[in-house]
Amino acid sequence: VLHAQTMLNPFLFFATFVVTASLLGLKSTPTSALIFPRISKDSSVASTAKLGRIDTSMASLPIDTLLDASSGQELSSESKSDRLRNKRVALYFSAGWCPMCTSFEPSLLQFQEACKDSGKDIEIIYISSDRNEEDAYKRAASLRMSTTTLEKSAELKKKYQIWAGSESIKFGFIGRRSGVPALVVLDKTGEEMAFIKAESEGVKSLQSWPLDNPNGIWDK
Repeated sequence: VLHAQTMLNPFLFFATFVVTASLLGLKSTPTSALIFPRISKDSSVASTAKLGRIDTSMASLPIDTLLDASSGQELSSESKSDRLRNKRVALYFSAGWCPMCTSFEPSLLQFQEACKDSGKDIEIIYISSDRNEEDAYKRAASLRMSTTTLEKSAELKKKYQIWAGSESIKFGFIGRRSGVPALVVLDKTGEEMAFIKAESEGVKSLQSWPLDNPNGIWDK
């Protein structure tokens, strides 16, 4: 029997449920309703349309080269605008060789689906700590995420002070605030809005994504 306080917290409930199910040999139900029941329906996009759209330039995105991972081709300005419009945007720092990343990602993708079902679409951009460009593209494509070049990923790691421990020789042992996995949520001007500590907090860290803040909706 799960503790009452755990039942009241859907993120802790999910983690406890998965562990319990694994120990008992049960199959968990991968439904967004079970994992993220507190995501409410969104009316902010419609409200923004009524009040008039705020002009947000794609130039504010801290990535000048956004790539379609499946093809490796750079997205045009129009394609970037279409991809991000009316979505909440985050940079996802991760690597395929990282067990914590690969165990976190099923919940991240279910969270993304739950947000979509609630009218709060999110766009996640993969910032790779993979060993090479080919691995980075394959990973991003498997997660259905756009990505950027390894050179730009390195710049973003230094800017946001997030890199894998194995990259400390390259980026330094001092000044790192997190390893992978981690997410940086961007506001519609491209500035950091929230930091999601997935490395230290796991799936419950997704509670810190400010989904209801209108400043996090990219409206152009």
